[in-house]
Amino acid sequence: MADVKRTVDAIWRIESARLIAALTRIVRDVGLAEDLAQEALVAALEQWPQSGVPDNPGGWLMGTAKHRAIDRLRRAAVFEQKKQELGREIAIQGQVEVRDLEAEIDDPFDDDLLRLIFMTCHPVLSADARVALTLRLLAGLTTTEIARAYLVSEATVAQRIVRAKRTLSEARVPFVVPERDELAGRLASVLEAIYLIFNEGYAATAGEEWIRPELIEEALRLGRILAELLPSEPEVHGLVALMELHASRARARIGPSGEAVLLLDQDRSRWDWLLVGRGLAALDRAQSTGGALGPYTLQAAIAACHARARLADQTDWERIVALYDALAELRPSPVVELNRAVAVGMAFGPEAGLELVDAVASDPALGGYHLLPTVRGDLLAKLGRGEEARAEFDRAVSLTRNARERAVLRERVAACSPQNGR
Repeated sequence: MADVKRTVDAIWRIESARLIAALTRIVRDVGLAEDLAQEALVAALEQWPQSGVPDNPGGWLMGTAKHRAIDRLRRAAVFEQKKQELGREIAIQGQVEVRDLEAEIDDPFDDDLLRLIFMTCHPVLSADARVALTLRLLAGLTTTEIARAYLVSEATVAQRIVRAKRTLSEARVPFVVPERDELAGRLASVLEAIYLIFNEGYAATAGEEWIRPELIEEALRLGRILAELLPSEPEVHGLVALMELHASRARARIGPSGEAVLLLDQDRSRWDWLLVGRGLAALDRAQSTGGALGPYTLQAAIAACHARARLADQTDWERIVALYDALAELRPSPVVELNRAVAVGMAFGPEAGLELVDAVASDPALGGYHLLPTVRGDLLAKLGRGEEARAEFDRAVSLTRNARERAVLRERVAACSPQNGR
């Protein structure tokens, strides 16, 4: 039973976004689509322990949700209303076509996911609600995971999601990719949502796995589609470049026993140099537009500094500091300042880095952020202040919910213990 539940959970992580997107196309209501997908999940949890996991579990979930969707629409009073509304939309020369629900839900996939992400990022929603809903529906994150990723409370995230789904339903937001003249106003929140999905795949906030490849691949796929759709938008290419360059390190981020391997300890021969090439090419496209560099392009330029250094000690940390200076000016935030402090510590010494960390340590947004004590502990350890470093790493252990990351931090705690000469 436990093994089946783990299998169902893993399949749900992979399939849920496509399932919800396809169902949204049919029922025209993202909240109802998620409910139907959840019903299919419950059915799997009830039936698979007895019948076994099917050969095509994603297809099984889709088939189950499809039948429930059709039954729900046929039973509900809203079915006739929806049929009439859709009939008016597709009336041709006075002849009304009635939807064949069975055939429509089996249509080729096309790009329901791209439609769904623009729907969840509609301007009728607040920016925070757009991101929360996109992470919930496209990345399959739990409310807890979204809260940690976005540094807010779980109650706040839950309220945002419920209100967002209700707002989309009441506003009858269409399930379409917007016209080109509407794209600019919605692009920033779409890019933010895609990048948060990527980040959850690149460094999972919770669970047993350090990396969730399906989220990395989905974010890359969505980013590449946007780059084809909007070839003259520099920040789209900047985001693609950033994701390609980070994704190139994925293999090297996992050790032989599944342990997390941090950037400066990675075997760079294991990086995916095809993805590095793609990332550098996307960065060139972003920079070739001639406009001012945006936040994603600046972050991609930072990633490119690491990619161009075949050995960690060849990294141009002073250039990285300059790029973080530009990023902090363009988009100031405590997280940017924390990353800038790391770069300053590498370029100009740990004391300079620690000074910057201490300047932002009291910011409420970093109160539960495990990387704050992680960075501070690293700088203290380099300064030979072992006991203080150990306390910071202990605090970081208590704040992270990712098992692989927790193991790395416990090693840092052990390395700072008295018997190790600290």
